[in-house]
Amino acid sequence: MKTKILQKLKETDGYLSGQELCDALGISRTAVWKYVNKLKEEGYRIEAVPNKGYHLLHVPDVFTESEIKSRLSTQWAGREVVCYSLVDSTNNAAKIAAEQGGVHGTLFLAEQQSSGKGRRGRNWVSPPGTGIWMTILLRPQLEPSCASMLTLVAALSVSRAIEEVNGLKAQIKWPNDVVVNGKKVCGILTEMSAEMEWIHYVVIGLGINVNVEEFPKELEATATSLRIEGKREVERVPIICTFLSYFETDYENFIREQNLSRFLEEYNKRLVNCGREVRVLEPKGEYTGVARGIDPLGALIVEREKGEMVRITSGEVSVRGIYGYV
Repeated sequence: MKTKILQKLKETDGYLSGQELCDALGISRTAVWKYVNKLKEEGYRIEAVPNKGYHLLHVPDVFTESEIKSRLSTQWAGREVVCYSLVDSTNNAAKIAAEQGGVHGTLFLAEQQSSGKGRRGRNWVSPPGTGIWMTILLRPQLEPSCASMLTLVAALSVSRAIEEVNGLKAQIKWPNDVVVNGKKVCGILTEMSAEMEWIHYVVIGLGINVNVEEFPKELEATATSLRIEGKREVERVPIICTFLSYFETDYENFIREQNLSRFLEEYNKRLVNCGREVRVLEPKGEYTGVARGIDPLGALIVEREKGEMVRITSGEVSVRGIYGYV
């Protein structure tokens, strides 16, 4: 009900009377007053004037179920929202919920993570109130061997969202990073629980540096934020909701086709590796080549000396001129 009241206030240019809210929602004036006060406690500035009603003056940049849901236009992505002020990791929270029957599309958000995770056990710095630290829980009808492609789907969706909301050119560093002006602005970590032929669930965690103004010394050369690159403070919730909208459509198209053929052209246009020299770091050794884009199964195609084409499906890939090249 609180979400519905917030939506009504956002839709109204000016004052909305308590009686109008009662009639529209089928609740008492006392109930309206209680819900409005709860919204005020969450940081919304709502003016109440006798004989006029309620007027929404300010929407805070906070993660609440009401705020997310009041902006969503999706069918299932983010329709269930769990918000934390502090959690060890949104991926961990999502996995625990998944084991307890959490529904497909549930979104987990945190203002701060104490143990944010990146790929290969790396830490992800998650300072409070400055970024988007979120995980979406999925229950895909998909072969376990195809699950890694969901990382690429999420990267495409979040790069689209960043461009639409902030106007910054967002590129993808295969397989799991989004970069702006050559520096990492978003990392993606996909984890799953599966049997040989069946996926129980997949969780996709995204860490987006939004209003981070400075980074630890060891990250200054490689990391950036939307605020730094756009030179202005950025509202976080529109990015979340725009991402969910893109991801819902992209996910459904991917599940329908079970491959990335529909996304190849746009993905390869955004692929910062494409046409550039890369150094491939594999357990067996290292070699250099030129990245030629991804194939329909999400592998990075690298052209080695003498024109040999190699499919890269694991290991580390570093790109000359982009963070991490050694």
